[in-house]
Amino acid sequence: QVQLVESGGGLVQAGDSLRLSCAASRRTSNTYTMAWLRQAPGKDREFVAAISGSDDTTRYADSVEGRFTISRDNAADTVYLQMNSLKHEDTATYYCAGRTSAVTSRWPGAYDYWGQGTQVTVSS
Repeated sequence: QVQLVESGGGLVQAGDSLRLSCAASRRTSNTYTMAWLRQAPGKDREFVAAISGSDDTTRYADSVEGRFTISRDNAADTVYLQMNSLKHEDTATYYCAGRTSAVTSRWPGAYDYWGQGTQVTVSS
């Protein structure tokens, strides 16, 4: 079992940057694939980015490719999502998630552990 706690959300203007953090309660390096997913009001939860537990291979949704970067600090058991050039359509609750597999997945149902979410609001 692992607990995940997100932080770093807030209200920003279009074009601004934010960095989200996800602190894990136990070591996740080399074991867990970690990901960020988001959910806007009235919409399904959608994949944003993931980083493999085996070799740190990253994977992104087309909508954030080139603007967002996922990374992990294994010593701190923390995963980050650097979000640049934010758009109004990036407004959502962002969730950190983990799965006990080395393979990344775009499917929310593939993830076993979830944080409580952090709100990101981008004003246009």
